[in-house]
Amino acid sequence: MKRFGNAVIFENLKEMVDPAHTALVLWDCQNALVDNIFNTGEFVGNVGRLLEAARGRGVPVVYTLITPLPQGYLSAFRTFQMMKRFGVDDPSKMPPFMQPGSSQAEVHAALAPAEEDVLLNKHSASIFFGTYFEQLMRSRGITTLLFTGIATEYGVEHSAREAGIRDFYPVVVSDGVSSQDREMHETALKVMQLICIVASTDEVL
Repeated sequence: MKRFGNAVIFENLKEMVDPAHTALVLWDCQNALVDNIFNTGEFVGNVGRLLEAARGRGVPVVYTLITPLPQGYLSAFRTFQMMKRFGVDDPSKMPPFMQPGSSQAEVHAALAPAEEDVLLNKHSASIFFGTYFEQLMRSRGITTLLFTGIATEYGVEHSAREAGIRDFYPVVVSDGVSSQDREMHETALKVMQLICIVASTDEVL
């Protein structure tokens, strides 16, 4: 650890993930996603280990939840993306997705939130956009964000990049994030090694 002006600079992973200033993020660990990744068992096991360690050390835990906007309020591009996702040529043909109260939208049972955890509804691929997440973290004195969840190449990468821009230490847990597409997952991890800290569950623990 070094001081440079008013800044305290962490120099290794142990300093970065000190429980005193670290929060654990579970990005979209909802049934519809967890059940469709390439390594569900490994993923759930690793995130479960991190959850247990975090709660045992007083590390705050934040779950993000995909919470769709009413259909009439979706942007044109977001509608276009959803049409591509579901392979339809007409917005009216899009099936319901992650509707609140549905089994799709529930957090995977093996990773269920505890009473003290934060559940953060969000409408985009950024943990910061349109949420009060940053305010929560600043109020708690958090400087390091541990990212787990789905999908590596989408919301995890986007949020980890933005965390670094906003002066948090973004630590992406390499075997605690996943995707439907293993190649995209691995490519995203390679990219994030250049702009974030990427470490395994064992290294973080």
